[in-house]
Amino acid sequence: MSRSFKTADYAATLEVQVRLGDCLPPEHLARFVADTIGLLDLSAIHARYGAKGGQPYAPALLLGILFYGYTTGVFSSRKLERATHESIPFRYLAGNLHPDHDTLAHFRRTFLAEIQEVFVQILLVAQQVGVLDLGVVSQDGTKIHADASKSQAVSYQRVGELEPRVQAEVAALFALAEQAEGQGVPPGLVVAEEIARRETRLAQLAVAKAVLEARAAERYAAEQAEYEAKLAERAAKAERTGKQPGGKPPAPPTPGPREKDQYNFTDPESRIMKNGTDAGFDQHYNAQLVVAHASLLVVGTSLSPHPNDQQEVEPTLDAIVPALGTPTAVALDAGFFSAANIRACEQRGIDPYIAPGREAHQQTLADLLAPTPVPPPEGASPRVRMAYKLRTPEGHAIYRARKRTVEPVIGIVKEGLGFRQFSLRGEQAAAGEWCLVCLAYNLKRLYVLLGGVLPSVALAQAAQRALLAAIRLLRAACRPLAQVRRRWFAPLFPYQHRAADRRRSPRADKPTLISFSPFSPTGC
Repeated sequence: MSRSFKTADYAATLEVQVRLGDCLPPEHLARFVADTIGLLDLSAIHARYGAKGGQPYAPALLLGILFYGYTTGVFSSRKLERATHESIPFRYLAGNLHPDHDTLAHFRRTFLAEIQEVFVQILLVAQQVGVLDLGVVSQDGTKIHADASKSQAVSYQRVGELEPRVQAEVAALFALAEQAEGQGVPPGLVVAEEIARRETRLAQLAVAKAVLEARAAERYAAEQAEYEAKLAERAAKAERTGKQPGGKPPAPPTPGPREKDQYNFTDPESRIMKNGTDAGFDQHYNAQLVVAHASLLVVGTSLSPHPNDQQEVEPTLDAIVPALGTPTAVALDAGFFSAANIRACEQRGIDPYIAPGREAHQQTLADLLAPTPVPPPEGASPRVRMAYKLRTPEGHAIYRARKRTVEPVIGIVKEGLGFRQFSLRGEQAAAGEWCLVCLAYNLKRLYVLLGGVLPSVALAQAAQRALLAAIRLLRAACRPLAQVRRRWFAPLFPYQHRAADRRRSPRADKPTLISFSPFSPTGC
């Protein structure tokens, strides 16, 4: 006996009419995104539209497509356009319209600054519904691949080799062009075009050389400051202990460009950086983010072409808008440690917890049995004071929270959302796209924190809770007034007060003996 199977009638299926409301349950992420956008103030985007021209797509519609695309790992404008035809959530957010990829790409590139303002508005919504409290935060950085090819880069050494060679070729082409009637010119060779191409190349090489020299000067200034700080730390230690510090003294930095310093022609503002996964080198940007411990929401972002994290503390903490408040403490790994970063945190009213060096991934028995740390003496170096601070129970707990806060968020962005390369070129454009990526993560995280409840409903519930709390406070404030009224005015108006007492009493249905006051009009 043959087994019967459920089969599909594809011809009949093509005639089925589908209602989008039946495909998207009330708690679907697409509905959550649409409701969140309805709460935002998009007047800054509307103000940039002119009065002339054809009827444009509404900014809320395009934001909905971008936000949902980035939350689901769709970053390409062409894939977003295709999704408005093939994907039910995208068709819902697009209002059954189909903006082309050029419209989506132009909107994303044009309104990056306004999207960063929207990032703040979403955080304010999270704060109003009661799921965001800054408190303790953690900061970390990650390398994101730039929209640039490593093969389109040139080193400073290679620039020095190419310039004289291209100049010689230009001179040879000029000599060839001066020959009478083009004698000796191969067929198909246009001398003027070849000269123009090489002159353009020479101009590009000159720009690359100037940029690499400027970067070398900037690097030398930073390394010189770090070198002087290390010398001052060694001198302070020698003065405190009366002994010369062990180990080799730090070597002074070398000025000028290095032979392997590279410049990329595709995205000149990106830098060659070491990959943390395969120990290779590629064109990257250093993307930073600050995550609140309690909610795991990203509250601040920044981006730079610096390979290390030493210079990223101040700009990233300054990216946290004052409307959200000020964090109480921040936890950072050893890559951020410096006395300047400690001072920068303290000047902003933030208690820093920065690892002074690398720590072992697993604690040994000796670590568990180590005695309680002794406070450092007066005048101890910032490194010694910070090492003691992290060994205290509070410091240990705050720093250990990094591995379950900011580090998982970076993993979710790279693995969950699948964002590993920028679509836009240039530091400013890449910073705007990084903010868009963190905004998409926050939307998805807020969706989880609210349990799928729409933000408008959550705001109404929060307002209702606030109103009930205000009523309770008002009742508590009025209770002493009621006691005063009973004490002083009850003898003057006995009937009214006893009647009010009977209405409030749960046993008011039983007969009550009434005694008249001697001041009553009917009293004897």
